[in-house]
Amino acid sequence: MSAPTPAARPGGAGGIVGVLALAGIVAALMQTLVVPLIGDLPALLGTSASDASWVITATLLAAAVATPVAGRLGDMYGKRRLLIASTVPLVAGSVVCALSSSVAPMVVGRGLQGLGMGVVPLGISLLRDVLPPEKLGSSIALMSASMGVGGALGLPFSAAVAEHASWRVLFWVAAALSLLVGVLVWLVAPTGRIAPAAGRFDVLGALGLGGGLVALLLAVSKGSGWGWGSATTLGLFGAAVVVLLAWGRWELRTRDPLVDLRVTARPQVLMTNAASVLVGFSMYAQSLVIPQLLQLPEATGYGLGQSMMAMGLWMAPAGLMMMALAPLGAKLSAARGPKVTLAVGSLVIAVGYLSSLLLMGTTWGLLTVTLVCNTGVGLAYGAMPALIMGAVPQAETASANSFNTLMRSIGSSVSAAVIGVVLAQLTTDFGSHALPSENGFRLALLIGGGVALVAAAVAALIPVRPLAAPVAEPRPAPAAGTAA
Repeated sequence: MSAPTPAARPGGAGGIVGVLALAGIVAALMQTLVVPLIGDLPALLGTSASDASWVITATLLAAAVATPVAGRLGDMYGKRRLLIASTVPLVAGSVVCALSSSVAPMVVGRGLQGLGMGVVPLGISLLRDVLPPEKLGSSIALMSASMGVGGALGLPFSAAVAEHASWRVLFWVAAALSLLVGVLVWLVAPTGRIAPAAGRFDVLGALGLGGGLVALLLAVSKGSGWGWGSATTLGLFGAAVVVLLAWGRWELRTRDPLVDLRVTARPQVLMTNAASVLVGFSMYAQSLVIPQLLQLPEATGYGLGQSMMAMGLWMAPAGLMMMALAPLGAKLSAARGPKVTLAVGSLVIAVGYLSSLLLMGTTWGLLTVTLVCNTGVGLAYGAMPALIMGAVPQAETASANSFNTLMRSIGSSVSAAVIGVVLAQLTTDFGSHALPSENGFRLALLIGGGVALVAAAVAALIPVRPLAAPVAEPRPAPAAGTAA
């Protein structure tokens, strides 16, 4: 059994959920913060476009490494403590970015911001510790939807600030919001359960997983620029395979693994993570395609000629839809189970992509597409943590949720690479520039819809344990002589 949960702090259950949802919104805001600046970064930082792209890549890599580590530390030392700790690099990174005048400190600052991205799985895991069962489903769905809200609000906010004020204001606001989140978590959130006799932190496992993920995600995110057949890209893919296989062997042999692979191999957890990769892919595909369609010149015959600010405003309602439908997803999960909600959500995403083939010629049509797709994403994202937590010991909740979040991120990264290749190969000449063609966009949307259908099929095959069956506690430590 885990240690007893301390009494809730002032604000009650509603205050706890509200603060953790705000934390998720702020974390998601960090990811879209620099999108309006991408084209201007080379001039702002006195660097090349290739080097400026590290401002995006650094956050991705740091988040991939930090998220599973934060989850394990949260199980060992308390989710509240790690939530507060996660806001420190968010604040520090934002301040470093605000003060930057060259690319190196900006990349460092964005990397620090990535280190704080574990707040969402930590928050979801804390909800399991402190909320009564009747409130847990809707609260988890709301927390999961907060990432969509942050992403949706981030685009128009960032565009408005970039157009009417100094770009540095973006990062000062981000620092203030991160500090506010840290203070509110400290004031409102209870400690949650802490696993007794949690053992030592698996430093070698953290280094192995981090190294393997950095190699994999670097190859995926930079492969198109370096060349998919280049020695650098192939070398990174090879290194990722070798390091991750060695990491897996170590995790199976060590006494206190960073990620208990025996738990993640349980069919319910394994197939939920597989579906999460696919949903992450399909979610990200439309967020790559539709903003470009909105902003390309009308003279192309398929672009809609919207400004960055207008594009952000057209995209914003979709993120808000995720939060509005969170209670519906929770009710569906309570009535039919989260497996059904995940399958239905994936099917709704596929319907959104199918509708895009008919509606991509108008702004209102694309708004409809984003609303439908994000409705499905909201349903799916709310169901994933419920499926994971229904199959893992409570002492490993944060670690398992963080690993699931990592799977979604890998899906998004692969989506960016695949959709990028499709749009780069199917182009049309527009003046002196090569732009993605209408057929390229249609194929990218078909791929997104097809992956969503595969996600629905995987979700339908998830073998869910009966509700009455208790979740096994972690295995006892191996006998002396086993690798530690």
